[in-house]
Amino acid sequence: MPKEFSRKLRIEEMMQRELATLILQEIKDPRLGMVTVSGVAVSPDLRHAKIYVTILNNDGKQDDHANSVKILNRAAGFLRHELARRLYLKTTPDLRFVYDESARQGARLAELIGAAMAIEKQGQGQQS
Repeated sequence: MPKEFSRKLRIEEMMQRELATLILQEIKDPRLGMVTVSGVAVSPDLRHAKIYVTILNNDGKQDDHANSVKILNRAAGFLRHELARRLYLKTTPDLRFVYDESARQGARLAELIGAAMAIEKQGQGQQS
């Protein structure tokens, strides 16, 4: 039976916190918008980490998200080096940044639910 709060989960949380700080304070690329680290998934052997990011900028254009992810992936070596200095781990995982679609999908679902509720409300108003 796995532990309730495993080492892997603790490392993921520490990495998420530290990467959010590092990206905000150390990455000075003007093309990079406001980046939020929404999650970290570390492989079971702790050698690879997939970093999920949400980019809050530039009118939500898809190519802007792709450019921001490219910038982050180019800075992955620097970020990994800084993580190694801050998180005293035996090995620091290789970092790969991925755009997190969940925020955009959540907003779309909220919009659809709102539209459905408005239609239902109109239907109830006509029945009275």
